[in-house]
Amino acid sequence: MYLLGFNYLFYMDKNITMYTTPTCHFCHMTKEFLKKKGIEYTDYNVAEDADKRKEMIERSGQMGVPVIFVGDEMLIGFDKDKLSTALGL
Repeated sequence: MYLLGFNYLFYMDKNITMYTTPTCHFCHMTKEFLKKKGIEYTDYNVAEDADKRKEMIERSGQMGVPVIFVGDEMLIGFDKDKLSTALGL
């Protein structure tokens, strides 16, 4: 129980931001993973929001999605192990 509390505090201190599109399968997988873990995140739909699309490209140098930021750590695509490590799970 203590470990779960520690992990909860670990990722709660980090802002989780995702840049996604509605048709991206890996974006859906990422969102489902975070929901199952009870982790809140900010999601920007770059298919509809040109300003956020530009921001994503400037921050990451990437044109593909999902682009995920856990604090300052950038993850490209859905990699369950890397995302879990970044979240301290």
